[in-house]
Formats: sequence, structure tokens, C-alpha cells
Amino acid sequence: MPATQDDYQLATPQADLKIKACRAMVNSAISEGRVGLAFQPIVRSGQRPLIAFHEGLIRIRDREGRTIAACDFIPAVENTTLVQELDRIALQKTMDMLQADPRQRLSVNMSPHSINDPEWVEILERNARDFPNISDRLIVEITESGSMHDLDETVQFMEHAHNIGCSFAIDDFGAGSTSFSHFRKFKFDMVKIDGQFIQGIDQNRDNQVLVEALVKISRHFDMFTVAEFIETAAESAMVQKLGIDAMQGYYYGRSAKMPICLNTNGHAAPIAQSS
Repeated sequence: MPATQDDYQLATPQADLKIKACRAMVNSAISEGRVGLAFQPIVRSGQRPLIAFHEGLIRIRDREGRTIAACDFIPAVENTTLVQELDRIALQKTMDMLQADPRQRLSVNMSPHSINDPEWVEILERNARDFPNISDRLIVEITESGSMHDLDETVQFMEHAHNIGCSFAIDDFGAGSTSFSHFRKFKFDMVKIDGQFIQGIDQNRDNQVLVEALVKISRHFDMFTVAEFIETAAESAMVQKLGIDAMQGYYYGRSAKMPICLNTNGHAAPIAQSS
């Protein structure tokens, strides 16, 4: 579970110094252009696992050239304006990738703190205006808990972005306590099922029943389903049997190192890193 502001206030002096150092590292990475995305494939169910789209995962590079994953710095900045700056960078880089290759479809994560952020929205609007149809290939992922941050604000934000053309996915579904009735209110285009229900699903009848029920509900609301954290052939076979539309996880591919580009076959390929 991500740290909260209360966690920071109760932190020891050593932990507080570590958080401050992490925030300083992120701030310098932003100002010096050392922020990028690593893309992981999401593949369609079926005998031929064709790539449906790629998810862009935020990464930073420290001054020694080491790539740092989001889990190692996001908890320290999620309650600061730095997370909004990261979201803006991630959105612009995703739009750049979509503009560079019109055959790609990409998803990007956003923090609940960026919902209705005027600068984030301006990036979306500007790119949609300058490059027609680009937003039709953009999927914005909001965590289940994030979408509940402010119900009315989230609905308003999603309606506006939907009108521009992008799609929305509810990420890590099942990790929180969202009611299924919210599917009607938010009108998500996609649901990504949290890995706790997927890992070992081939041997867990309870999770099989839960996922099968979620697939039926999702179909009723015309939502595309993605099973996260697929790590074995048995898990892949089971979720496909249950009707899942697509899969994501190490079994189908890890995220590429940052920064990357996508070639015409839709696979990840490294590009030269800037200093």
C-alpha cells in the first residue's frame, strides 16, 4: 500500500531524510530531462498472442545512469506537486510515441492528483488538436482507489477526455473497495484485474469464480478486460478459458529499459540514451 501523508509525519528522522533525498532526486531528474517511459506489452487472448497495446511505465535515471522503477520513488512524491509534473511528462512522451507511429496504441498512468490538472488537460487538448486521431489511440489508466478520490470531479474529467477521444482503464481492479455500480457512473472502457486474483488462478477455484463473474459484468458494460501479473502458461490458459480479452505480465514480456521506441512490428526496441 502506498505511503500516506500521515505515514510521512510519523516517520523517523532517518526515514524523513530518505524521503527528502528521494524527492530531491526526482526533482533533479525532472529538471535535467532524465525521465522516461518503459513500455510493457499487453497481448490479446487467442492461439496467437498478438500485441493489443503497450503500457508506459514511468522511470527515472539517476546521475550515475541507473534506471529507477516507479515503486522506488512514487511513494515519496505522490503527495507533492512532483507527481503531477511526472504525469505531464509521461503524457507528453506517450503522445510523442503515438505521433511517431500511427499504428501504435499506448496506455499511460495518471495519479488522482492530476485529475482536472489544467496543464495535463492542456497537453491532451493540444496534441489532439495538432495531430488528429492521436487521442483515439491513447488509454489513460487510473487506479481503482484513484478514481474514487472525488467522484464528481472524476466523472467530469473523464467525460471531457472521452469527448477528446481517449479511452479509460480502471487499473488494479479488486485492490480497493469499488462497487460494481461505479461502472455505470464512470463509464470505463477497460478493466485491468489486480494480480492478487490472477496469480495461481489455475489452482484457485474462488478466484476463478470471481474473475468469471467480473468478465460477465464487464461485457455487460462493454468493457475490455485485462488480466495483470500473468507469469505462467497455466495462468494464461485459465484466464483465457474464463473469457479474459487480454493479458499482461512477465510471461508475455517485461517492460523494456528506458528510454525505448516501438518498431513497426510493435515490439520494444532500445534507442540511444541522452546524457
